[in-house]
Amino acid sequence: MTELGKYKTYKIGQAAKILDLKPYVLRFWESEFERLKPVRTASGQRLYTDEHIKLLRKIKRLLYAEGLTIEGARKRLDEDGRSDFLRQVYDELSGIRDLLG
Repeated sequence: MTELGKYKTYKIGQAAKILDLKPYVLRFWESEFERLKPVRTASGQRLYTDEHIKLLRKIKRLLYAEGLTIEGARKRLDEDGRSDFLRQVYDELSGIRDLLG
């Protein structure tokens, strides 16, 4: 584990071990899931943040536990992303309404 600014980062082997996956699976998922973009060092080494690990856990659950295809997992992640965005908008609007009184 290294530090990237204020974020903890993990090399691909460390991330794979945390997730109980092989590194080639993580590399493959990078090509299949647009949201999964690890930080690259000057030498091209992948560094995964805790947010990446969280996303990878979700992908693993969707594929392995829920049995979705790659396409099905992509769609579910897109739906979740829209839901998160709508929840944030709702919270902000609620805050504005409370300020206005």
